[in-house]
Amino acid sequence: QVQLTESGGGLVQPGGSLRLSCAASGGPGGSTAMSWYRQAPGQQRELVAHITSGSSTDYADSVKGRFTISRDNAKNTVYLQMNSLKPEDTAVYYCKVLFQSVFPPQDYWGQGTPVTVSS
Repeated sequence: QVQLTESGGGLVQPGGSLRLSCAASGGPGGSTAMSWYRQAPGQQRELVAHITSGSSTDYADSVKGRFTISRDNAKNTVYLQMNSLKPEDTAVYYCKVLFQSVFPPQDYWGQGTPVTVSS
């Protein structure tokens, strides 16, 4: 059974930093793409950052230059380093892992970790 365990959220002042982690266990192994999404109250879930199995990355325009996604394949873990945080970054952050070694590809979501940026 696939399990994604997120950690690292919390309360931070504007301009501060947080690092989110998402560890995957129980998956079929092989190639995976990993992503971070966020959902603010009353808004739709949106893609924040994405990293391919080859470690190519992509970011939402709103976080470019401030957030960095990375992965540790040995630990099956994806990270989101968030710097220069703004109040508008306040949301619940979710990781998603897409297992590409099976057909059809299977994606799984973490339980979400809340991030609040406020003074």
